[in-house]
Amino acid sequence: MTARKPHLLYTAWSFPPSRAGGVYRALATVNAFADAGWDVTVLTVPRTIFVDSTGADFRLEEQIRAEVRVVRDEPHVPAFENDIARWPRARARHPELFKLADIRKDFRHFPEPNYGRWRPSLEGAAERIHAAQRVDLAIGTANPHVDFIPGWHLHRRFGVPYVMDYRDAWQLDVFTGRKLITALPVVNRWEAKLMANAREVWFVNDAIRQWHGRQHPESASRMRVVANGFEEYGSPLTVPVRAGREQGLVFGYIGTITDKVPFRELVEGWAIARARGGAISSARLSLRGYLGHFGTVSEQLQAALERGRDLGIRYEGPVSKADIADAYAGFDALVLALGTGRYVTSGKVYEYAATGMPVAAIHDPGNAATDVLQGSPVHVPVAEVTPEAIADALEETARRALDQTPQERTAAQEAASRYSRSAQLTPRIEALRPACT
Repeated sequence: MTARKPHLLYTAWSFPPSRAGGVYRALATVNAFADAGWDVTVLTVPRTIFVDSTGADFRLEEQIRAEVRVVRDEPHVPAFENDIARWPRARARHPELFKLADIRKDFRHFPEPNYGRWRPSLEGAAERIHAAQRVDLAIGTANPHVDFIPGWHLHRRFGVPYVMDYRDAWQLDVFTGRKLITALPVVNRWEAKLMANAREVWFVNDAIRQWHGRQHPESASRMRVVANGFEEYGSPLTVPVRAGREQGLVFGYIGTITDKVPFRELVEGWAIARARGGAISSARLSLRGYLGHFGTVSEQLQAALERGRDLGIRYEGPVSKADIADAYAGFDALVLALGTGRYVTSGKVYEYAATGMPVAAIHDPGNAATDVLQGSPVHVPVAEVTPEAIADALEETARRALDQTPQERTAAQEAASRYSRSAQLTPRIEALRPACT
C-alpha cells in the first residue's frame, strides 16, 4: 500500500506576494516541507492587502512550489483599508476615536491590536481544511501572533500537533531588551496557554530562546533555535570576485532602511573614511531595499540620504529576492547595518555570509548577528557604533576587498554553507514527520 503523504497546514499573514521581511522565512519553510514530500496548505490573507497597502513583490510569488495549495482568508482589518471612500462615516470624521473603539473587536477574541478579530475566521478556515484533508501538523509563524491560533485550535479539537514559529517576539522589544508596552498580563497568559501544548516552539536565535525560557520555564524544554539561514532563487549567492574592482570598489547594502538602522552614523563614517583618502575616496555605496516598512521615511533619514548623494552613496531602489544574486555580483564588499539590541540577528547576515565577501558589521558588537560572522576572515566589526569607528571598519573592509583572492572568496563561501535555510530546517522536518499510512 502506498504511504499517504503527511499534510502540513502553515499559517502566515506575510506570504507572497508580501514584501515584508518575514515572508522569506515563511516561503522557505513551506517549500522545504514540500520538497521533503509533504502536502502543504498555506492559510494566509488576500493578495490585495499587499498590493493595495503594505507592498508586493510579484517575482517572489513565482517561487512558491507548484504543488503548494494557498488558501486566502479575509481578516477584515480596517488598518489595511486605504480607500477612504470605503470608510464608515465615523472613521472618516474621527479616525483616532474610531480606532480606540474598534480595537475592542480584537481583544474580544485575541489580545492583539488589529489582528485579534481574525481568530474566529482562522478557526473556521482551519477546520474546513482539516475536514477536506486531515492535517498531520500545523505551524503558525508570527507576527502577527494570531497566526498561532489554527494550530492551537486544531490541537484542541482534533489532537493535531502544532509548532509555534517566532520571527521576533510577542512581549520582548528585541532592540531595547525590555517588555513591549503591549505585553499586557492577558498576552502573557495567552502565550503560556499556546506554548503549553505545542510540540515545538521555534526562535531565530538563542538569545530570544533563552529569554522566553525564563518567561515560560514550563515550556522551555520544547523550545528550539531554527535560524533564518539563506536561500537561493535561480542564481547562486556564491558570486565570484568582481572584475574591475581596482578602478573603484563598490560596497553594497541590501535590506529595509528604517530609523532603527544607524544610517546617519554610517554616512558620517563614510564621509570620514572618504576624507582620509585611500580606497574609500574612489568607492561608492549602493543601497538596495525598501525605505521604511511601509514606504515612508523620517526627516532624519531623508536628510542622511540626501547628504550621502554627494559622498558616493546612492539609493538604487528595491531588488526582488528572485534577483538578489545578480545584485550581489555587482558588489565587492558589504555593509551590515543593524539596529542595536542583543536579541537582533537579521536574516540578511546569513545571506551576506553566503556571498563570501568582506562585511563591514556596522552594529553593536553585542548583537546576536555577531555570533554568525565572528571568527570569519570576512568579518570586520566596529568597536562601537560611532562615525570614527565606522570609518576604521570601512577602511579595513576596503583593504580586504581589494586583497581577497578567488580562492579566499570560495573558502569563505564554503564555510558559510552551513547557514543555508535547508540546513536549519531539515532536522526539524525529519523530527516532526508523522508515521502516515
